[in-house]
Amino acid sequence: MLIVPEREIADLMTRAAAFEAVEKVFAATAARDAYNFPVVREAIGHEDALYGFKGGFDQAGLTLGLKAGGYWPNNLDKRGLINHQSTVFLFDPDTGKVHAMVGGNLLTALRTAAASSVSIKHLAREDAKVIGMIGAGHQATFQLRAALEQRSFEKVIGWNYHPEMLPNIEKVATEAGLPFEAVELDGMTEADVIISITSAFAPSLMADHVSPGTHIACMGTDTKGKQEVESALLAKASVFTDEVAQSITIGEAQHAVAEGLIKENDVGEIGAVINATTPGRTSADQITLFDGTGVGLQDLAVAAAVVDLAVKKGIAIEVDF
Repeated sequence: MLIVPEREIADLMTRAAAFEAVEKVFAATAARDAYNFPVVREAIGHEDALYGFKGGFDQAGLTLGLKAGGYWPNNLDKRGLINHQSTVFLFDPDTGKVHAMVGGNLLTALRTAAASSVSIKHLAREDAKVIGMIGAGHQATFQLRAALEQRSFEKVIGWNYHPEMLPNIEKVATEAGLPFEAVELDGMTEADVIISITSAFAPSLMADHVSPGTHIACMGTDTKGKQEVESALLAKASVFTDEVAQSITIGEAQHAVAEGLIKENDVGEIGAVINATTPGRTSADQITLFDGTGVGLQDLAVAAAVVDLAVKKGIAIEVDF
């Protein structure tokens, strides 16, 4: 078995490589060359933690495995650790034998940012100039760096439940040479692209906070009950997702479907847009929304890429198992 420790990931996986891996696996999923397994996600009754498993099989890339991990909300304050903790396990699809164990923390951040970045590439207006960030935590910085590579943005605006955290994303904007402005939620009407990356159980972004032609990437809702945006916004938008079954059960679309505002067949696959089998944006005034629920195949794709790089560079640790 090969082991790629968490400490090695930063020198192996780039944003560009994560983007390529995620875009390919979205396309493979829509073409039915890859599929995700049902998600297991539970509140374990200890440390307020959510723990679970996401897995799948990519026939095109011959990648089989799962990610185990979750969200420990007290980690940062109590232990100085990031709240999201995970490990990816890859298996040989020919034999079932374990192939690799890969640190999943940075990979999760990179693949989540890559997913929203893929949605911006395929759904946002080409002339998008202002990007809005809702959320300013650890993941938000990854989201913003990846998003800024997809369009010629000229300004970053941001809002967070805890305004004292906004310097996190202001720093990223400054590094990119862009002005940053803290706004109230109704100020998001200035944005051409909005990324929402919170762990909220009540909506913050409302339908009247969004202007015609905006693309929204909702990246925080991955559990029953979570909600980042008003259900009425999904009713106004053309909605796309990484996996429809997850979107309507544990993703942002769960609430709009439950309220009867949209139906399952109103949610399209981002992979079908990539494959050009489904239209994406069709007008400048169209509101598009990507519901990024986070699928196991994303984790497996980036982990497999990391293992290949680690082997080539002689970094992978081989152990008998």
